[in-house]
Amino acid sequence: MRIVIQRVSHASVTIDGVCKSAIEKGLMILVGIEEADNQEDADWLCKKVIGLRVFDDENGVMNKSILEAEGNILVISQFTLFASYKKGNRPSYIRAARPETAIPLYEYFCNELSIALGREVGTGEFGADMKVELLNNGPVTICMDSKNKE
Repeated sequence: MRIVIQRVSHASVTIDGVCKSAIEKGLMILVGIEEADNQEDADWLCKKVIGLRVFDDENGVMNKSILEAEGNILVISQFTLFASYKKGNRPSYIRAARPETAIPLYEYFCNELSIALGREVGTGEFGADMKVELLNNGPVTICMDSKNKE
């Protein structure tokens, strides 16, 4: 699994002109899933996200986790995170998991984040044409890949 985490002042996802989810201060996470991914990958990334200290403490130092900052999370599925761009100019997405693999793992990841956060996380809709808006705070953007744990 591959994720892109952005610390945001606010973020939202709109589908067919209707706001599906919106958050204030927190993390907006794009999630890409490949066929080889499983719940172990999701669990590892969930633990990293919840413990990631990217929110300012009283001294203005990034020293607080999402829990300590009492922030929210918005998770958006993003198969293009597994784009292959080495050959030609049109990306290939053959590494991205098919929906029958990706959807249950995406839902599992969102559920595990909700449990760890102690409240529901916002989500998009898998496979939908989504319009995502956010105000990146910092900017802080961090990429993680469960296959690069070391």
